[in-house]
Amino acid sequence: MERTVLLKSPYVASEGRIIESRFLTKEEKYFKIALKGGKLLDFVPGQFVMVAIPGAGEAPISISSSPSQVGYFEIVVRKVGTFTSAIHMLEEGDMIGIRGPFGSGFPVRMLEGNDMLFIAGGLGIIPLRSLINYVIDNRRDYGKVSILLGCKSPENLLFSDELDEWQQRLDVNLACTVDRAAPDWDGNVGLITSLIPGVTLDSHMTYAIVVGPPVMYKYVLTELVKKEVPESQIYVSFERHMKCGVGHCGHCQMGSLYCCKEGPVFNYAKIKDNIEAL
Repeated sequence: MERTVLLKSPYVASEGRIIESRFLTKEEKYFKIALKGGKLLDFVPGQFVMVAIPGAGEAPISISSSPSQVGYFEIVVRKVGTFTSAIHMLEEGDMIGIRGPFGSGFPVRMLEGNDMLFIAGGLGIIPLRSLINYVIDNRRDYGKVSILLGCKSPENLLFSDELDEWQQRLDVNLACTVDRAAPDWDGNVGLITSLIPGVTLDSHMTYAIVVGPPVMYKYVLTELVKKEVPESQIYVSFERHMKCGVGHCGHCQMGSLYCCKEGPVFNYAKIKDNIEAL
């Protein structure tokens, strides 16, 4: 199969066929998509695509699968409005428009040989899953792997089967916490920051990857600084209201930066002063 960028023009959509769909929770739905003509999407973890439905609109959606997978890519969509409701109506065999990939991704090659600390809050696991599975697919290229997950309640956990697989691996350390516990929940209860002090790490060899709601970043970054992780070894991914995907409309502007073009992945040391713009 040919691995290629969809089209030379970022403004023209290519056709994608839904080859699998299922609900992960009551609000989030998973889609596996294959591009028309057997072409592969050339992306790196952390990038996103613009998904279009004729007559309904278009929206940016993070890629959730690893680029090491062949023949398809995956997205997860939360139902929050008219357009996402239209996406939730789609099933296997339906066609959608795809533009992209857009934005900057995680520096996977630069991270090789280092320990990885993944921190995901809420829906942050959706784009972060792409990088986590890429690292697992290329496990020998990376050092110690620790994954910290946080969400509101157990029923909000995404990819539960996959989390069990990560938990069972001897070369992955996984910890999960919820804000509100159910009667049958025997895990940690509390904010995701409560998990960070218990992580044993070599600060000089560790790269921290943080993805989650804006309110989470300030407190997680504070805890990472306490762990003496250098600011230059922290990467964050921001979700903004992106419209065009190419930095023209200005909807995703964050201070002097355009999240869709210069992000959504940023090195913390380089955008530290822009965090307050979230």
